[in-house]
Amino acid sequence: MFSPDRLKGIHVFVSVADGGSFAAAAERLNLTPSAVSKSVARLEARLGKTLFQRTTRTLALTEAGTRYYRTCAAVLAELEAAELALTAEDREPHGRVRIDLPASYGRLHVLPLILAFAQRYPRLQPHISFTDRFVDPVQEDIDIVVRIGGPDAWPAALGHRFFGAQRLVFCASPAYLAQHGTPLSARDLAQHHCVGYGEEDGRVSPWHFTGRHSGDRERRALPVRIAVGDGEGEVQAVLHGYGIAQLPRWLVQRHLDQGTLREVLPALATDGLPMNLVWLKRREGLPKVRALRDLLIARLTPDGTT
Repeated sequence: MFSPDRLKGIHVFVSVADGGSFAAAAERLNLTPSAVSKSVARLEARLGKTLFQRTTRTLALTEAGTRYYRTCAAVLAELEAAELALTAEDREPHGRVRIDLPASYGRLHVLPLILAFAQRYPRLQPHISFTDRFVDPVQEDIDIVVRIGGPDAWPAALGHRFFGAQRLVFCASPAYLAQHGTPLSARDLAQHHCVGYGEEDGRVSPWHFTGRHSGDRERRALPVRIAVGDGEGEVQAVLHGYGIAQLPRWLVQRHLDQGTLREVLPALATDGLPMNLVWLKRREGLPKVRALRDLLIARLTPDGTT
């Protein structure tokens, strides 16, 4: 028979994983580090698995511990959601809310909105991660996700709001253009140095072009002088005169306004990947999720303006 005492061990285990140490979990739970360590040891003995790799300086989840953590964290989150839902109508946003953002767009344009929101609600505990890979909110138990790109159809378990397509523009530094000239057509790009986005598998992302027919999109690979696997890194390469890049307007508008970058081939500016706000439907009734979701729906734009 399942004993309710098992939940105590699970809560301690999740707190250690979240805090990264027995001491951090002990402070959070108002226990001694020794009591926390013994609780984890009892849990490992019951499961017959080592959940943490321990050294004198570090504490890290094992592969089994990682799998168990995901399940336990989801269970505790569901219990919290069930409890909060009982009185959700009368409560202000509070508690832990998990958010995953695309790295550059998230840091530049979403994080400031979340920080301002959290200041209004001091009992809210945002847990924010930054990834450019596709994440599954259901499997990874993430309340709200902002994504550039995504599937054609979102699963029924997810709420979804499309808020625009990022506008892609060609740009270069004034110094580069002074030395190498300004391209006048797409064909001229082959004669210029190009800065590309480097994928993890070693490939370089092709550039987007409008097709011959209205609404058509083409993707063409061009030789690049340098490839950088980060949008902000690409901007730095362009600012340092490495060549021409195709970049989202939300990423370069400040530099275009300041004159540190110049747009070239403006007639070739085109829409790129769709930008989406996604959330777990089963939690959308909770004040912490509903209020933050509504704020982001109202404020997010594809060019980063608010």
